[in-house]
Amino acid sequence: MKEYGAESIRNIALIGHGGSGKTSISEILLYSAGEINRIGTIAEGTTTSDYTPNEIEKQISISTSLLHLEWNNSKINILDTPGYSDFIGDVKSALRVSDTAVIVLKSAEGVEVGTEIAAGFANEYNLPLAILINKIDNEHSAFEATKDKAKERIASNAIVITFPANEGLNFNTVVDVLAMKAYQYGDAGSKKVNVIDIPADLKEQAEAYRTELIEKVAETTEELMNKYFEEGNLSADDLEKGMKLALLKGSLHPVFAFSSIKAVGVNNFLDFVSKYFPSPSDKGGEEVVLKDSSNKIILKPDASGEMVLFVFKTISELHVGELSLFKVFSGTATAGLDLANQTNGKTERLSQLSILNGHNRTDVSKVLAGDLAAVVKLKDTHTNNTLTSKNLSVVVKPVNFPEPVINSAIIPKAKGDEDKIASGLHSLHEEDPSFTVKFDPEISQTIISGQGELQLTLAVKRLKERYGVEVDIVEPKVPYRETIKGRADDIEYKHKKQSGGRGQYGHVHFKMEPLPRGKGFEFEDAIVGGVVPGRFVPAVEKGVVETMQKGVISGNQVVDVKVTLFDGTYHTVDSDEMSFKIAAAQCFKKGFLECKPVLLEPIYVVEVTVPEEYMGDVMGDISSRRGKILGMDSNGHFQVIKAQVPLAELYKYSSTLRSLTSGRGMHKRSFSHYEEVPKEVEQKIIDEYNKSREEGH
Repeated sequence: MKEYGAESIRNIALIGHGGSGKTSISEILLYSAGEINRIGTIAEGTTTSDYTPNEIEKQISISTSLLHLEWNNSKINILDTPGYSDFIGDVKSALRVSDTAVIVLKSAEGVEVGTEIAAGFANEYNLPLAILINKIDNEHSAFEATKDKAKERIASNAIVITFPANEGLNFNTVVDVLAMKAYQYGDAGSKKVNVIDIPADLKEQAEAYRTELIEKVAETTEELMNKYFEEGNLSADDLEKGMKLALLKGSLHPVFAFSSIKAVGVNNFLDFVSKYFPSPSDKGGEEVVLKDSSNKIILKPDASGEMVLFVFKTISELHVGELSLFKVFSGTATAGLDLANQTNGKTERLSQLSILNGHNRTDVSKVLAGDLAAVVKLKDTHTNNTLTSKNLSVVVKPVNFPEPVINSAIIPKAKGDEDKIASGLHSLHEEDPSFTVKFDPEISQTIISGQGELQLTLAVKRLKERYGVEVDIVEPKVPYRETIKGRADDIEYKHKKQSGGRGQYGHVHFKMEPLPRGKGFEFEDAIVGGVVPGRFVPAVEKGVVETMQKGVISGNQVVDVKVTLFDGTYHTVDSDEMSFKIAAAQCFKKGFLECKPVLLEPIYVVEVTVPEEYMGDVMGDISSRRGKILGMDSNGHFQVIKAQVPLAELYKYSSTLRSLTSGRGMHKRSFSHYEEVPKEVEQKIIDEYNKSREEGH
């Protein structure tokens, strides 16, 4: 492949709801450009971008694939992203290195919740947007209605570039309002396109769309506006300049009619991408942070500049090893180059560089600024890391991955696998930072978290395939808290033990009272006259703190309690730290039970986004989970339900929501506060704890 400078590169991400056809579109684009010589299908598991065994088995994209093709002296890099909500972390990382986001819509279904979320990410990165309305060959296709919905909800400046001449099952022709011609496509594999006159009955519509387009472009600058008013039209040069600028500014969102199965609209789309989509040069550069001063500078995509590359994704395949996918923001990457990892201070040597079409790698000697490529086996570099030449210490803004919405605990199936499991889970997190792992000492469990049940299930499957270790996924324990509602002014406990030789003696009097929620623990030493010598007071506090950590009624941590040590006695020979620690622990337990103990549970704020027709079912389900509805907002066609729900009721909620809403509901959650557990639930938790203790003895 010839070398392409930044001005000839187009980096596009295909984004949208699951099933909109992004992978099939990628496939037909590669075929039409001659990158592949047969059209693979999802059903047969033969597409270029969905190549892993899990993707082939599930028939969905699980991971972003990097693809490329050449068209009209441009190199077009395509990032085919997953549409399934469990893998939105990959969508965010792909958009981070793209220069245009192409939103793919199904012509019959229109704008779906996954589309809106992906479009929101594109807006977060301030990316130009284009809209590809796919599946125009569907008998229920509704191009016009879908375009209007897109305009209303995700792309207010949606302007038609191509529209279907014969929508529905026989779809084979698009009208291009830029060329003012119709393009009749042959069978999918033929690559044949006939350019014909626009059918008479569509002339008026084409004229109307063209006028709308030119007016939109003319609005981009005052100069163009004046020319348009004076001449009533724009020259081809003015149209090209204005179109690029309008796309960059977000004042134009081009809309294309497409069928990935019938290969209709392909050439028109690729022609437009190569001619009008912004290149990395058009974007004017990337704002980066100078590591030592936190000042920001703009990094131009200059192939002769200082080397700066950013790793946006890590792929680890059984027979391939680890591949780091990167974008060169400045300079030229070459094999053998030593670079500094600005994230961890380590030095990395670039080894074999390659450009990708799915898992097909083509080795290249260099990668110029603005381009996307892959490098094999970096030692200490992971997703979100910046590598630079030694002369320029800058950090590229990392991908801001979404917060997890599901937690599960894992238990090793075999003893002794713990180290292997830990290292395997760490690698899986490096590959996909939206999958997280932590050991929670409070509940003594390893917790894996992510965006959905499928993401976690696949992570566990990969552990087995890649590292040969097996784990069970179980519901995590809920970190309840214990506290008191009452107070006691004098609790006494005497620890006395005589067993030949030196005995044990510790004697304390406590006051106990509740603290406001969130205040934790307070210990007051109110001893007067040395009745408990000062050297034993820390042991008293330690006895209380250790007991609080273990809990009294349910094995959960005690919070929001004040303990005052105000009296006691000691023995000159038999008293020691251990005796007072034991006395304090027992005194605390005794007092805790006298002070109206209660259990607290973590409450989460849950925000559920659903199409209106599912609201009743979703709200009913929230109520059945002891949830409190806080309010509702409408967001276009969707409703956003805000509720408080106990964590104990949220396990696998994402799967329930998906089945309640035919896969169209999304949710996010965040910890809010602790609240008292209802009495009947509390009793059940305490009974289960007591039963497990008896079984343990």
